[in-house]
Formats: sequence, structure tokens, C-alpha cells
Amino acid sequence: MSRVLITGSSDGLGLMAAKELARNGHEAVLHARNERRAADARAALPGAAVVIGDLSSLEGMHQVATQANALGKLDGVIHNAALGYREPRRVVTADGLSQVFAVNVLASYVLSSSIEMPRRLVYLSSGLHRSGQAALDDLQWERRTWNGLQAYSDSKLFDAVLSSAIARLRPDVLSNALEPGWVATKMGGPSAPDDLTLGAQTQVWLVSSEDAEAKVSGRYFYHQRPQQTHPAVNDHAVQDGLLAICARLSGVELPTDRKTRWTSA
Repeated sequence: MSRVLITGSSDGLGLMAAKELARNGHEAVLHARNERRAADARAALPGAAVVIGDLSSLEGMHQVATQANALGKLDGVIHNAALGYREPRRVVTADGLSQVFAVNVLASYVLSSSIEMPRRLVYLSSGLHRSGQAALDDLQWERRTWNGLQAYSDSKLFDAVLSSAIARLRPDVLSNALEPGWVATKMGGPSAPDDLTLGAQTQVWLVSSEDAEAKVSGRYFYHQRPQQTHPAVNDHAVQDGLLAICARLSGVELPTDRKTRWTSA
């Protein structure tokens, strides 16, 4: 039996993945951003542990990591929490960061760096990552005119970059990204045409399956099938640049294999 944390799992795809894990005999650890959402999560999956923290703030990210570590060693983490592409304006967090970047990218980096490293990591990206721009010089949208769709696309590109970087720097970990498709969640909207169930099943498959096809690293999937990515995903300079910026913004270093090469300087 595996113990798996799923961020953003009080509803939507994250909760679906948690329920699927539980049905398969695994222990799902839920995450909610506040006590009210935590109550919803407990009602939806009785008996499951719930960690609480708002991933738009560094304080909340560290709260989630501390609570997760207190539960004992995790076998996997699914980085599912995200803000969508309909954000009409640039919102700045208490830490002075773009909220879309903080929740969609930096939180995944901080949790990956602060939670005792599990065997498997899964990052939710999007097909829109292929329209992303690897604009490392303006991650916070301080100079560009705000565009919610572009900010989201960029963030999903960086989620895939982070997944690939960890696969390179931590050969002891299976780190992969996926796109669930355009599915009928709060983010995707009620008319989204893709299969919601398959989006959750791919998360569960990557984080828990013993299939040889799932026990890989540095790959990108759609409905359990490998897909091509934006060229920046496997660009080591982009990977190292993103990691260095995230380390500087968060004050947290990604623990890496000593034989691998990366510096935050």
C-alpha cells in the first residue's frame, strides 16, 4: 500500500484521484487551503488525513510540508493544485509574487524541496504548456501586460520543466508530468469535452502502478500515453534557471543527488 499526498484535493480532479487511490487500497492524504475546505474533503473521503495550507503564500507552503512530514514518509506526491487561465488581473500575494506563479509553480517547487523526498512525483501540466513562454526574466509579470491565459500557459510549461529537472537531478525518484485534457472541472468549465475520469486515472497510474510503462522518469503523458513537449521542458539551462529563481524566492534548496550538477548561484 502506498501513501500519497494530492494537493488541491478537496474537490475536482484531485479528489477523484484520491478516491481512486483509496479504492485501489492505497492511503490518500488530502490537501485543502483552509479549514472550511478541509471539512469538505473529510466529508468526501471519510477517514483520510488532511493537510491544510494556502499555497499562495510561502507560509502556507511550509505549513503543508510540515504537516505532510509529520504524517511519516510518503510514497508519492501529486502536485495537482492550480489556479486557472481565467484570472482577469494580476494578483500579488503577501510575498509580493504573482499569485498564478506562486500557486502553480513555486508551491510545487517548495513542496518538492521540503517534503521528505518520496519515490514518485507527479506534476499536472496542460496541453496549453506548448503555448507557454520560458520567460525567466519576467516570471512575475511585472513588465509584461497581464494576460491570464498566457500566465497560465507559462506556469504549466514551468510545471513540466520542474518535473523534468527533478528527473534529471534525482535519479532515485520517478518524476513525471501529465496533461489531464480539457475536462469539466471548475477550471475547465461544464462544456469541456475530454474524459474527466481518464485525467484522474493517469495521475493514479503514474503515482502507484507497477506497470513498466508507469515506472519511468522525465516523461510527459496524456491518458497514460507519452507525448511530445515544448522544447524548453528538457532544456537544462531553462531547468537550472527556474530552479535557481525558485530557490532565491523561497529560500529553499532542492535536495539533489551529489553526482548531478545544479547550482542556485
